[in-house]
Amino acid sequence: MAQIELIATAPMGLEAVVESEVRQLGYDQITVENGRVTFIGDESAICRANLWLRTADRVLVKMGQFPARTFDELFEGTKALPWPDWIPEDAEFPVDGRSHKSQLSSVPACQGIVKKAIVEKMKDRYHTEWFGETGPMFRIEVSLLKDVATLTLDTTGIGLHKRGYRKLVTEAPLKETMAAALVLLSKWRPERPLYDPFCGSGTIAIEAAMIGWNIAPGLRRTFDAEHWPTVPEKLWLEARDEAYDLLADDVPLDIQGSDIDPAAIDVALAAAKAAGLSKELRFHTEPVAKIRPQGEYGCLITNPPYGERLGEQDEVERALRQLGSVTAQLPSWSVFVLSPSKQFEHYMGRPASRKRKLYNGRIECQLYQYWVSGGVYGRGTP
Repeated sequence: MAQIELIATAPMGLEAVVESEVRQLGYDQITVENGRVTFIGDESAICRANLWLRTADRVLVKMGQFPARTFDELFEGTKALPWPDWIPEDAEFPVDGRSHKSQLSSVPACQGIVKKAIVEKMKDRYHTEWFGETGPMFRIEVSLLKDVATLTLDTTGIGLHKRGYRKLVTEAPLKETMAAALVLLSKWRPERPLYDPFCGSGTIAIEAAMIGWNIAPGLRRTFDAEHWPTVPEKLWLEARDEAYDLLADDVPLDIQGSDIDPAAIDVALAAAKAAGLSKELRFHTEPVAKIRPQGEYGCLITNPPYGERLGEQDEVERALRQLGSVTAQLPSWSVFVLSPSKQFEHYMGRPASRKRKLYNGRIECQLYQYWVSGGVYGRGTP
């Protein structure tokens, strides 16, 4: 199979996590840049990356990259790329665009130039003057950065955070991709207990269970490239068979979530049921001050209310102080909290072992990490 340059787009701050996931899939020709991880694979890599990447936003085919300071350069550079090798005659191929620090700053104009160039290229191949665009979807993006144009095809469609299990949401829900990233960054292992005291719609607990059982996050959904003739159905069937073969659903899990809002718990229970994990996860209504996680060397991972969106600031401060009091009674547990609060460590009553800047949507946060035994679970345990 032909070698293809692919891009896994990543939320700012999670590039290293996405890179690690790509390497675990067996791809090692990798370049990491802000917001993207580029790697080399064949057509089957499109299937496997979409099915398995937990923290990436989407998987793109990199069609080409070239300097584009003028519309002529953009047109000729685009037309030179092998669009008909990918896009069939009946395809729908809308063009999205963005421009940053580039002379070609009008995004609509750039989209129009790229569309025109692709149509001209396809006219040469298909010997027609009209494309009805009634077939499979091929979303194209032109991205201009410092006068360099990057042209991509989106293999994913709806973003990878849409796993298919969350039909209802609480106010200000945490994206599935970010929840998975928090679990991966914690180094939690399925033989350890995990607790989320501000569980909301249960996303952290569900993503942890999927990691614990090695469930490919894309198993319950479809992708645009499943309808592409360039990615045969056989490859998708093989990738899904591989994912089912790698399931480890006999591993015992001790994962719990709680929230002060009973409506949020109802949403979490519905999501767990939709994910096929209702028997493995426990959710209950409980204020943070009353939680009593059980077990040794566990992992508390949570995304508390921010105040800007979910409640008054004094309520948030009180909840964070209560979290600090509760976790102080869990000396063998490691704690990971995603919060935008600049006073978080003050409320917790102790400094974090480590902080990592992450963006929850457009909100700049820190992942406050409190590691036990130098960051190694179970050191000194039998």
